[in-house]
Amino acid sequence: MTLPLTLSPPAPAADDVALALQGDRRAFERLYRANVDRVFSVCVRMVGDRARAEDLTQDVFVRCWEKLGTFRGDAQFSTWLHRLAVNVVLNDREAEARRRDRHDDGIEDLDTIAAGDVRPLPVPGLSLDLEQAIATLPPGAKKVFVLHDVEGYTHEEIGEMLGVTAGGCKAQLHRARMLLRRMLTR
Repeated sequence: MTLPLTLSPPAPAADDVALALQGDRRAFERLYRANVDRVFSVCVRMVGDRARAEDLTQDVFVRCWEKLGTFRGDAQFSTWLHRLAVNVVLNDREAEARRRDRHDDGIEDLDTIAAGDVRPLPVPGLSLDLEQAIATLPPGAKKVFVLHDVEGYTHEEIGEMLGVTAGGCKAQLHRARMLLRRMLTR
């Protein structure tokens, strides 16, 4: 007589968060596996460089392990982690700007909009996909576009993250959309 094999269902994310808070590394690994693709996607869209996005994804999860005690459970864990990922990328950009010893608040002066603002396409004549087009946007416009149109943040939330007004975010979003339209309709 054989006994039926019963497998316990995988622990829900809330259980894994509670276990990880107690120091359970296996629970944290399950959280990592459940969320790594989404975190990587956020990072690659914000930096436009897959190798850099991989490094930042790892940084996000290191930071997550360090900051897990600050998770209050007011939102879903994935929402909290997404916000953490955005903050890690933004902090990395700020650190990079400091390393280059230049001051750049990340939002370009809207008076400088010109046709020459968009970097040339790598291979002229080939159709351009949206990911490539986003990668060619100026840094400030790209940040606002990704945070608003891709990730779904409001102008007010983006303004808080970037330290600018909601109106500035709206102007950058308009700029990004116009530049993308121009690039994608060539």
